[in-house]
Amino acid sequence: MRITLVGANHRSAPVELREKLAFTDEDCVERLKTLTGKGTISEALILSTCNRVEIIAVTPDDDGVEPILDLLSSSSLVAKAELRKHIYNYTDEHAVKHLYRVAASLDSMVIGEPQILGQLRRAYALTSAAGSAGPTLHKLLPQAFHVAKRVRNETDIASSAVSVSYMAVELARKIFDSLKGVKVLVIGAGETAELAARHLIKSGVGKVVFANRTLSKAEELASRFSGEAVTMDDLTSHVTTADIVICSTSSPDYVITSEMMRTVRRGRKLTPVFFIDISVPRNVDPTISALRNTFVFNIDDLESLVLSNIDQRRREAERAEVIVEKEVQEFRRILQGLTLGPAITRLRERMSEIALEELARNRSQLGLLSNEQEVALQELLLSTMKKVAHPIITQMRRDAVEVKL
Repeated sequence: MRITLVGANHRSAPVELREKLAFTDEDCVERLKTLTGKGTISEALILSTCNRVEIIAVTPDDDGVEPILDLLSSSSLVAKAELRKHIYNYTDEHAVKHLYRVAASLDSMVIGEPQILGQLRRAYALTSAAGSAGPTLHKLLPQAFHVAKRVRNETDIASSAVSVSYMAVELARKIFDSLKGVKVLVIGAGETAELAARHLIKSGVGKVVFANRTLSKAEELASRFSGEAVTMDDLTSHVTTADIVICSTSSPDYVITSEMMRTVRRGRKLTPVFFIDISVPRNVDPTISALRNTFVFNIDDLESLVLSNIDQRRREAERAEVIVEKEVQEFRRILQGLTLGPAITRLRERMSEIALEELARNRSQLGLLSNEQEVALQELLLSTMKKVAHPIITQMRRDAVEVKL
């Protein structure tokens, strides 16, 4: 059995490529069924976030890199040769370690950010819904959640962490010395948009307007944060009056288009407008940055803002890495139990069968025995076989410990 992980993240691939690789929830379920339906891959999981797309596959023998690359290429329409320039892949113990680091937010743009764990839980739920999780993933993912919990409970890695939403608001603060009196339009109503709203309110923003395709979700956020809810049909007029626009939706297309901005610019004249696009795929057409007094920042631009408390996070990350290493070794033992357990059970059963077969074959030579003697003789033979099997099983377990995942 092999565990293979193939992915691209904010360090290995630009946002232009990551947005092509991104999967919706519906895409994940469909692609997982495709991936595990061909026989080569027995189990699979897809993690798709604004900063990464990763696929974990469990195969009987060979690694799953090529089938995964085929899937990524066909779904993104990006040639495999181009994908190879930006993807990374890990197998077995290294794949487990990488997953643990992701779950513990040690591989995030912002070390210690809390959103990745929820995203990984969602990916696991989708895998279960697609029927592509088997015994290995049903052990691996709960262990990853356990690792993340240990890291949070046993280190201070989250105490100085900031989310992508926080960085978006920090960028807004850099654009304007004070957010008092500033009008912010938040497009989207998911977790990232909600976190952005919370940080905006704490920063004393003048007014927050929420726009979403489902108006009731926008109204819910507006009620919670004393803002205003609008429909997407009113987007142009509100972009025209907003100082900052934060976009965080799951739309596969541009929400802010160049055509819309031509109308907006006529209404704004020379008043500057700042777009902070934290969506993948991107929501804001990057070409509008060529318009006068129109400034566009995407999620990759935010990475340069991760400056505060970096030393503290690194110190805590070192402590977290020790936890990860220990938990990788623990999973090795768990995995050995999955593979070695059935073999040991079969060995014990077969040796017991041999003992009873030999007793039956030679029973006629033993003469007349009472029921108590029959039972005692069977127990004696089975006990002897267990003692014979014990050193064999001990050596099997000892050999297994020395073998890597």
